Amino acid sequence: MNVKRFLLFGADGQVGWELQRAFAPFGEVQPLTQAEVDLTDAAALRAAIRSAKPTAILNAAAYTAVDKAEADPEVARAVNATAAALMAEEAKALGAWLIHYSTDYVFDGTKAGTYTEDDPAHPQSVYGRTKYEGEQAIAASGVSHLTLRTSWVFGPHGGNFLKTMLRLARERDELSVVADQVGAPTSAELLADVTAHALRSALAGRIDSGLYHLAAAGETSWHGYANAVVTEARALGAEIKLTPERIKAITTEQYPLPAPRPKNSRLDCGRISRALDLELPDWRWHVRRTLKELLQP
Repeated sequence: MNVKRFLLFGADGQVGWELQRAFAPFGEVQPLTQAEVDLTDAAALRAAIRSAKPTAILNAAAYTAVDKAEADPEVARAVNATAAALMAEEAKALGAWLIHYSTDYVFDGTKAGTYTEDDPAHPQSVYGRTKYEGEQAIAASGVSHLTLRTSWVFGPHGGNFLKTMLRLARERDELSVVADQVGAPTSAELLADVTAHALRSALAGRIDSGLYHLAAAGETSWHGYANAVVTEARALGAEIKLTPERIKAITTEQYPLPAPRPKNSRLDCGRISRALDLELPDWRWHVRRTLKELLQP
């Protein structure tokens, strides 16, 4: 029996944590954290890949501190672009697939409708630019790959907006949240499950190598997202001080941050839905599921 081996970078992150679960039934998963392999160390990264001889590399590692990246562009580029290019080079040499995650931040957010994979990128931040550079390097390498662009990732493991809102709702009776940025909160669990399905299809020759958008269905603003978290948490019996009526809607300009955010982060996921015959769930489904997990006694 030919056992498949999956080398996972970023194993301790939101998506990496879920990928370990999702891929366990399909082969041997070798999870590596940033502490175990420094992605800015090219020699160590190459050695890890060559030693593992994987069927596929799962790159869930990234420099995701969006605001910090503005003052730390060299490290952001090393992790998001240079390391991705090296993984692509090594995967191609081994005849392995590369799974890589990218972001809605490659767009400027000015389009009226949803973004497709064919829309031109126009990143406005260091994070967005370095992630796009990683995408380009992978595509140029010729490696068999699935680059999955997603948005507003959350889950029970790691830090994210949902968990921050839940914490603040317990501490405060009033909150201000940006209401003019729109996207789809997407769970790490959904990303991992679809990734496993997509890679199995790719290995069987049923899906083409390339770029795909992958996010939950539906859309909301950060303000709407916060409302949903508070409403659902209260319905589940959580001790919450904050009520939805006390969440004030503000503009992006009223909450300035070092890195600009796209006001439109809506991704058209038709390409991957058609390729895998999937109906992606509405974003609220996994929000409820995650809150139930976080709030269970």
